[in-house]
Amino acid sequence: MKTKFIIPFLAFLLIGTSIHANTDKDPEKDKVIVYVLKNMLTRFHFVEKDLNDDFSELVFKNFIDGLDPSKRYFTQKDIQKFSKYKYQIDNQIKNENLTFYNLVYSRFTEKIKSAKEYYGKLLEAPFNYKKKEIIDVDFDKVPFAENENQLIDYWRKQLKLQTIGKIQEKEELEAEKSKNDKNYEKRAFKVLEKEARAEVLKNMNELYLRIEELEHEDWFSTFLNSVVAGFDPHTSYMDPRIKERFDQDMSGKLEGIGARLQKKGIYTHVVELVSGGPAWKQGELEAGDIILKVAQGDKEPLDIVGMRLDDAIKFIKGPKGTKVQLTVKKKLDGSTRVIPITRDVVELEETFVKSSVVIKNGKKYGIIDLPKFYIDFSDVTNRDSAKDMEKEIKRLKEEGVDGLLIDLRNNGGGSLKTAIEISGLFIKEGPVVQVKYRGESPIIRNDKDPKTQWDGKLVILVNELSASASEILAAAMQDYNRAVIVGGNQTYGKGTVQQVIPMNQFYPSYNKDIGFLKMTIQKFYRVNGGSTQAEGVYSDIAMPSRYSYMKFGERDLDGALAWDKVAQAKYIKSNSYENFSDVINNSKERIANSSDFKLVNEYAKWLKKEQDDTTYSLNYKNYVQDVTDKEAFAKKFNSVFDFKSKLTFNSPKYELAALDKDKELKLKRTKWHENLAKDMYVNEALNVLSSLKLRTGNEIVKN
Repeated sequence: MKTKFIIPFLAFLLIGTSIHANTDKDPEKDKVIVYVLKNMLTRFHFVEKDLNDDFSELVFKNFIDGLDPSKRYFTQKDIQKFSKYKYQIDNQIKNENLTFYNLVYSRFTEKIKSAKEYYGKLLEAPFNYKKKEIIDVDFDKVPFAENENQLIDYWRKQLKLQTIGKIQEKEELEAEKSKNDKNYEKRAFKVLEKEARAEVLKNMNELYLRIEELEHEDWFSTFLNSVVAGFDPHTSYMDPRIKERFDQDMSGKLEGIGARLQKKGIYTHVVELVSGGPAWKQGELEAGDIILKVAQGDKEPLDIVGMRLDDAIKFIKGPKGTKVQLTVKKKLDGSTRVIPITRDVVELEETFVKSSVVIKNGKKYGIIDLPKFYIDFSDVTNRDSAKDMEKEIKRLKEEGVDGLLIDLRNNGGGSLKTAIEISGLFIKEGPVVQVKYRGESPIIRNDKDPKTQWDGKLVILVNELSASASEILAAAMQDYNRAVIVGGNQTYGKGTVQQVIPMNQFYPSYNKDIGFLKMTIQKFYRVNGGSTQAEGVYSDIAMPSRYSYMKFGERDLDGALAWDKVAQAKYIKSNSYENFSDVINNSKERIANSSDFKLVNEYAKWLKKEQDDTTYSLNYKNYVQDVTDKEAFAKKFNSVFDFKSKLTFNSPKYELAALDKDKELKLKRTKWHENLAKDMYVNEALNVLSSLKLRTGNEIVKN
């Protein structure tokens, strides 16, 4: 199926996990939660923030936007009533007063009752598809409706956009059937239009049935998260049931697609793919995508927008060998796509360190893929990423590799302990990272082992999704001049640490479970004193990627903590390479002259343009023409990643016996090696690695 360049009806449905039919509120419990939350945040959050009028205004905006981001419920008259408390919310929180919350909740539930009447009447008859009008789905630019009539017109345009998208899809399917079967008689526009409206109505009815199932805790969590978001974007409140859903992990449990999912508002987001899992092998699903519908085999898809995460997971998971079809909204360009995935047993083994060897210019090089910084805190004697890295390097040394390439792309972090220990494999003892609590001096975390596991040539490959512990390792190697950092312009920029804390421990006398607070408690700093927060780690050699122009990193999140610096730690730089600058300059020149990277850069600019283009024609003829033009232009980029190197990648010798016994493992490694051979980023990283020359002697630079 072709990619559809449309924004579906999602934004219209963005009402948060906030409505419920039940009225079983527990005012005492709500006040206790606010009391504990307020004290935890003001005493222990990394940011010392006053609960003042500015904070009150921020909570006001967060809460209103969280409930009605698409401006489909509240009018300007409603906002005026709410504004009476715009600068009083801080005082209400201090006194566990929920007046503002109750006022907005009461009005919102009234509006929800009107919603069925609005969309039901609007979908009774065809829209005027010849009318020349547009819609902007960037709702931050859209003002609240002046009155009820304008509010209904907002609904009309959203429903019309949804219907037009469905008609266009149906007409395309009719054209394909006619092309494949000359005797097929295409159905008339009138028939398709009626079907499309019926489908939109069905989806809306299903959505509001699920909304009515939501309970008070869901709604109250929206308000609480509007409060905690005033501190930073990684701090969040989780009621006991939300915490349970948050902890649900689809990878490595029974059988499924091998994806970690998270609920954000009413949407099911793909947080991470398990390396080697079914979704990873299929190749189309990506972190950041939103799953809209789920179909079992060839059956009709089920709309999961607004569905509880645990319920959605039940439909996505399934027995090995069965097929699921996911209708997905792509993160990068907002298009919708149907992705078929055959379920399988998800092997956690593929989240561990693995390596490959390749011959380039007559010399052998090792590539180590580190997908995360894993550790079992319940049993430190079990394997972890540091132990596995040390073992992998030892094995590659025995094979006589001339240099190492460590791939940290898409590595979102993990254990700080293992990040420090892995850094220590490449340097003599010394500081690796600085960790700071609020109001305290930085704590220098050192590698205390004088042993260096690898003192040879080293390149680290990163991208815009390399975060947290990945940034600690990359930053340390850069500060020590120990490795060349190659990849995107800069890494993600998450230089903060969160801890999930049970709130009951701060109110032990209360006998009800009041939930958990995931709170930012620390900030990371490099040994050179700079924070990894917001800025991330800038690559020594930056290569164009599809993320190059996108708003993607920590710096693009509302309320993200700022970059700052502390005093530099005392450390000794290595002076490992005699041609460091020449290698970097030569690589930059190759990249600038590469037709492959030029096409990637053009593709990235197009993706950014698509992200910024939030207006759509509601004239059917113009809408179809826009879709056709975009699909035609997109074909230009069909070959954007059709790169093929002349390199052959193989498993290290120690793994060959295991591959003979494990066909699944052999299949995974074969797929990985094929991907490495088609990876232009790995290819350039190997060019850099093979060009480096180690300096003879032990020259050092002190800091």
